[in-house]
Amino acid sequence: QVQLVESGGGLVQAGGSLRLSCAASGSIISLNTYAMGWYRQAPGKQRDLVAHITPGGSRNYAGSVKDRFTISRDNAKNTVYLQMNSLKPEDTAVYYCNLVNANGSGRYPWGQGTQVTVSS
Repeated sequence: QVQLVESGGGLVQAGGSLRLSCAASGSIISLNTYAMGWYRQAPGKQRDLVAHITPGGSRNYAGSVKDRFTISRDNAKNTVYLQMNSLKPEDTAVYYCNLVNANGSGRYPWGQGTQVTVSS
């Protein structure tokens, strides 16, 4: 089993920045053979994939966050990051990380997530 622990969320004003971290542990040798992603879920909405990074380092973003968010990974630390700049109130959500299946769904049980709240 794999455990995912997200951190780094908080309350920020519109236009501000936050950096999220996700540490993976458990029965996993290394993250570098997996696609990793950040998802978010706003109240009353489904959980959506907003950014993911392939084993080869290619990055893909949802249109709503492109050019504002940057995903990165440190395979030696089994950690994935999400740098979020120019935050908007509509970015308010609980953010989760996971290994990404081919269909975009999360592979392992979800962690507790980290709350990001952007005030206007």
